[in-house]
Amino acid sequence: MAIRIEHLNYIYSAGTAFERHALEDINLELPDGQFIGVIGHTGSGKSTLIQHLNGLLRATSGAVYYNDKNIYDEGYDMKSLRSKVGLVFQYPEHQLFEADVFTDVCFGPKNLGLSKEEVEARAYEALKLVGLKEKYYKMSPFELSGGQKRRVAIAGILAMNPDVLVLDEPTAGLDPKGRDDILDQVARLHREKKITVVLVSHSMEDVARYVDRIIVMNRGQVMFDDTPREVFKHYKELESVGLAAPQVTYLMHELQEKGWDIPADATTVEEAAKEILTYLKTV
Repeated sequence: MAIRIEHLNYIYSAGTAFERHALEDINLELPDGQFIGVIGHTGSGKSTLIQHLNGLLRATSGAVYYNDKNIYDEGYDMKSLRSKVGLVFQYPEHQLFEADVFTDVCFGPKNLGLSKEEVEARAYEALKLVGLKEKYYKMSPFELSGGQKRRVAIAGILAMNPDVLVLDEPTAGLDPKGRDDILDQVARLHREKKITVVLVSHSMEDVARYVDRIIVMNRGQVMFDDTPREVFKHYKELESVGLAAPQVTYLMHELQEKGWDIPADATTVEEAAKEILTYLKTV
């Protein structure tokens, strides 16, 4: 079991006039090797939640366990935790600061005390994994496109050989091709490296396409926690809290209402196409 969260509460500005409960009694298990989506409207607590996974925020109460050890225990090695639970923020420029791309990606493993040879080997492997061409390695990261910056930020985390990769809106502001490129790379990393991936996203289509499990946050609490197919069956309830199902789910419901004998719980275009073609062969 990679990460276990028990009765987690977090209060912003506790004890002041601005006190706000951001997380309330969160209980979750994030197993090794799972691809997990976290969704919720702005202010739902999803970003606050993921910042607890590697100790960037300390809970007001409750516990976070990584491999069965409470990260809040006295003397716990937070540096080691952050090398194993890597967080990529929504805006990659917040994580990029070195003179060139290669040096930036070397920063994390260098601070683990590894040899120069091992640091550089990890950086090369990470940059290759995210699909960034070698011609960019000596460029300033600030000369890159938004999608390329995302790749560099992810590579910087991968170079530390994490067991868990946490991505906060990694495709925000990207065009459709850039979005697909990034998420396809993440999905490939999940398959090939067997790492746990936690993806925060506003795109219902993206989470439906890539993840095994969706955690829905609402007002600091877990509203749903299930497979995409099961979560999106509750599309009316999701709408009531400012969310929605993938567009294809609405299409399937409309076809069903028009008399088509098809299941309405498809969540991806591929699933919908298969169901529609199967039905058309019978009419």
